[in-house]
Amino acid sequence: MRATLIEIKQDMPGFDHFFGSWVCQDDLAIVVDVGPANTAVRLIESLTYMGVERVDYVFLTHLHIDHCGGLAEFLDHYPMARVICHENGIDSLTDPSKLWKGSLAVLGEIAEAYGSPEPVAGDRLIPHTENDLKDLMVIETPGHAAHHLSFSYRNQLFVGEAGGNYLVIEDMEYLRPATPPRFFFDVCVKSVDKLLAIDDQPICYAHFDGAESSHRLLRTFRDQLMRWKRIICKSTAGRLNGDDDLVRGCVDTLLEQDPDLRAFERMDPDTQKRERFFMANAVKGFIGFFRENKTDEIIQ
Repeated sequence: MRATLIEIKQDMPGFDHFFGSWVCQDDLAIVVDVGPANTAVRLIESLTYMGVERVDYVFLTHLHIDHCGGLAEFLDHYPMARVICHENGIDSLTDPSKLWKGSLAVLGEIAEAYGSPEPVAGDRLIPHTENDLKDLMVIETPGHAAHHLSFSYRNQLFVGEAGGNYLVIEDMEYLRPATPPRFFFDVCVKSVDKLLAIDDQPICYAHFDGAESSHRLLRTFRDQLMRWKRIICKSTAGRLNGDDDLVRGCVDTLLEQDPDLRAFERMDPDTQKRERFFMANAVKGFIGFFRENKTDEIIQ
């Protein structure tokens, strides 16, 4: 069994080849993440085109609206499906009002483009601590989100955003941290270490591509986190107010100094705009972490 990536097309400029669901089909049909509310129908249409008439399980990596927003409509179409999700996220799925409010505050117009999530019936949800699915290992990987899970299923690792965002652009790899505030650096690194502790296997990212070796890319990502910590700490030089000019300066410096971002130059202007937005959010996460910790501890 090899997972198949389905792109979920978005209407926003620059958001092509960025949203996807992974589909596993053998004795069970499993979908990993379902994308935003406004494009749930596109995922359903793609699955229908593939001949997927039933879905047994959805693995939900985390409760950001670009990953779980389409869940209610998806489950309406697949009434047999059940969802394995973080036990602490169930209330946000059954009543997503607070999740929606927070998404609007952080993402603004992008959240509006994603669409508002609808409530999901509680009896469709399986807390990750109660999972008993054969061949499934659920790994708690907070960092990108407090409620983030990764799934190793039949020797394939569905890492969500715990390993950052990974794109292949004209045969060039692009890897970027996804560390929005409130961000805990040490927690994020420990999650990467958890993933490195399991067997090397193909790795499947939420945004957007996949690769043959989880260990290779996770080691690269771990090194990148350390690099961003050094670069952002030096670039801020104790100025931790997080104003727009400071954040933009950090993004520019990262693009100059991080070799894992080199493929940025091959992106079209709309995609670059998208990446700058999410990089700025990631930088704000680091700055917030610095603000909550002593400077001398950060520099070491």
